[in-house]
Amino acid sequence: MKARWLALMCAACAGLASATPVRVPEADRRGEEQTYLTFPEWFLVFSPDEFADSLEAKGTPSAFPWFAHVRQFWSAYGRVWDATQQYPFNGEYHTMIGVIGTSTTVEYGIRGAYETLVGRLTELASAPGATPEDRLAAEQARAYVEFVRVRPWYEFDFVAPLKRLWTDTPMFGPDMLRKWERRYLLTSDWAVKAGYAALLEQATRSTFEKPKETTVSVVREGDRSEVVALPRYQGFTDAAMAIAQRGGTFEEIAGNRGPILASVVVPMMQPVAPGTTVLIRQPILTRPGFERRVLQVPVPRLAAELRAHAAAGDAVEHVFDY
Repeated sequence: MKARWLALMCAACAGLASATPVRVPEADRRGEEQTYLTFPEWFLVFSPDEFADSLEAKGTPSAFPWFAHVRQFWSAYGRVWDATQQYPFNGEYHTMIGVIGTSTTVEYGIRGAYETLVGRLTELASAPGATPEDRLAAEQARAYVEFVRVRPWYEFDFVAPLKRLWTDTPMFGPDMLRKWERRYLLTSDWAVKAGYAALLEQATRSTFEKPKETTVSVVREGDRSEVVALPRYQGFTDAAMAIAQRGGTFEEIAGNRGPILASVVVPMMQPVAPGTTVLIRQPILTRPGFERRVLQVPVPRLAAELRAHAAAGDAVEHVFDY
């Protein structure tokens, strides 16, 4: 009888908790499925970040695993598709993922084939990163990553590095074969991206509403619980880490109290903590021995999860704030 009474009391408490009104204003709420759907979008930030790291470390674009990253994107999207079957179909987001996934597949396929067949040959004629063109490419790869952490990729200025390529970079000098091969590639790459970005920006602004720049959340620190507007995208990850390190917790994020995704980069051999749900595991192809784990945690447990990984020395990569 006592056990049954306790079970009934727990059920009643759970019902009361679920019946507690959502405090985030309706205009600032986003669908719970979006924490899953934003992962493929953010993979196209993680991938260029790996490319920039690879260029800085090796100076050889042909060493980057172009085709394997395409497989990782679509494999992850498959897991996301399965995970969102319980929610109403979000056609707008799935369309966006299809567009960026297809364009990335084409881009990486062409670039991977070119670097393997042509770029690798000119690499043999020069030291890694020896030409000004190689160094400009590495600089712009890093600038692009830092930009897309906070802004849509199509807002990046591809024309500026194209101008620098033809005005600030010497047209003659050592390693002439590599210089002119890189000039051809970078001119083609940046010119095509500039044109495609302009078209996509125009289409996006005419079709979709301007995305909100904040994620409204309910945060508890000590005895105080308040509704706060936190920065969105990478800024939310930084803010969430700061709140977690101060001992705070989240009660709602964008009106949600259920699952939220967070990605961490950890050694492959590191065991998964008991009670932790891992939705996606991806090896970091440019860092042997490390993998990306996409964790699925309830919103009230997010801060504790972040604190635990920070204490273990793991890299908290991103919190997918719907």
